[in-house]
This record gives sequence, C-alpha cells and structure tokens, in this order.
Amino acid sequence: MITTSKMALATLALLLVGCGVDGAPIRPSLATGVNISSNGVHVGGRVGAHKGPVSISVGF
Repeated sequence: MITTSKMALATLALLLVGCGVDGAPIRPSLATGVNISSNGVHVGGRVGAHKGPVSISVGF
C-alpha cells in the first residue's frame, strides 16, 4: 500500500530528476495516432522518457 508520504516523496524525486538537478534533464516524448480501416477506428499512442542513451516508452 502506498502512503501519502511515499507518494509525495516519489513526486518530489521525479520533479528533481526531470529538471536536471542530478545531471542532464529527462526529455519526455508523446506520440499519438488514429487508424481508420474497414474494421473500425483505432486510437493509440506512446509515452516515453529519454536521458542520454537510455530510452523508456510505453504504448497504449
């Protein structure tokens, strides 16, 4: 179970990492798309973060 204090600490850590306090800042990315076919309309996307040579992304 995540307590409020743990959530606040995690949020603060993400803000510090995101602004570049510990080095180069994290670059966020967002991509979205809409596909229309005979099967219907499909919406999708990808959210990611890049820092140096490391890239992490999640598709939806």
